[in-house]
Amino acid sequence: MILNYIWIGFLLIAFVIACIQFIFWGNTQIFTDILNATFDSAKDGFTISLGLTGVLALWLGIMKIGENGGVIKAFSRMVAPFFSKIFPEIPKDHPAMGSIFMNFSANMLGLDNAATPMGLKAMKELQEINPNKETASNAMIMFLVLNTSGLTILPISIMVYRSQMGAANPSDVFLPILLATFFSTLAGFISVAIYQKINIFNRTVLLTLLGLITFIGSLMYFLGQLPKDQLATYSNFAAAFILLSIIVSFVLMATIKKVNVYESFIDGAKEGFNVAIGIIPYMIAILMAIGVFRASGAMDFMVGGIGKLVGLLGINTEFVDALPTAFMKPLSGSGARGMMIDAMRTFGADSFVGRLTSVIQGSTETTFYILAVYFGSVGIKKTRYALGCGLIADAVGIIAAILIGYLFFF
Repeated sequence: MILNYIWIGFLLIAFVIACIQFIFWGNTQIFTDILNATFDSAKDGFTISLGLTGVLALWLGIMKIGENGGVIKAFSRMVAPFFSKIFPEIPKDHPAMGSIFMNFSANMLGLDNAATPMGLKAMKELQEINPNKETASNAMIMFLVLNTSGLTILPISIMVYRSQMGAANPSDVFLPILLATFFSTLAGFISVAIYQKINIFNRTVLLTLLGLITFIGSLMYFLGQLPKDQLATYSNFAAAFILLSIIVSFVLMATIKKVNVYESFIDGAKEGFNVAIGIIPYMIAILMAIGVFRASGAMDFMVGGIGKLVGLLGINTEFVDALPTAFMKPLSGSGARGMMIDAMRTFGADSFVGRLTSVIQGSTETTFYILAVYFGSVGIKKTRYALGCGLIADAVGIIAAILIGYLFFF
């Protein structure tokens, strides 16, 4: 229901702003731009969905091998003590536990192409135990919000973009992104835990959180000791090695258990194709609303107004030029990526704005996109408080990114 209001709101705001521009400035082109945005967004939604087909087929095929070979079940048992506390609705040894763990692992490694198929598989498995098929369950909401918070340890893609844009040290945003995304995830988890009355002071939950904090702190310290010019190389190697190790271990375990690996892969790949086709309408709907909102100039009005307000309050306004990326991030991953690249092109990859937009890009995930794709893939219509908690995680991540950006780069 909330997505319905958001969708309508975007369209109405865009139309009102377009009318204002026409009445006061005689801008007749604005209506044509908005109309073109609807066609372009529909095309993009279809193209993105088809682009996911191959990746979904690949990774759901691999996941099926892991499931039939017993590896996913082993992962489920490994994370069961913690997950049983934050996902109390999921039965013991249910395959969703392993899929959720794999999705979180891929996200932490910055492997978006691998994370999405694993996440969609997890959502499908959660739907199987959901008593109300049109309403998001507590477990679905917790899973989705932790996804939108986007805890990332190795922000590979952002470092690649920075390298392409001529940054002297593409990995200089590594630690700031790690910090910002950690705060985002923590905020998302706590907000959902409050809604669902999960006891975060439970011994297992508290020790796991403390262990995660210790791990991230130790990793930050270790990577901070590496030569800066080698950080991206180490990150790329670690991500590729871990991912290939997962694939090989799945195949080996299935072979040892005498599972038909090829047939298992085909079965999983068929599921991936069906999922990709199923999300096309949802993708087109959300991208159309976002495209119209952007084309109307609503985003520019919002950023300009905030800039003037911040200036009147006597606060440093250097961060304002990075706000388009911040506002676009919850709406469109590709849109935010484009704005990040545009900011680096305009101000320079090593400028304060160039670095800050990179940190913002890595601080959280694309909430509306994930809501549309994940819930759309299983036919969820009532999202309850998922969007609210996801936006809380986004807000905390973006604010943390700005503050950390000033700390590291200003």
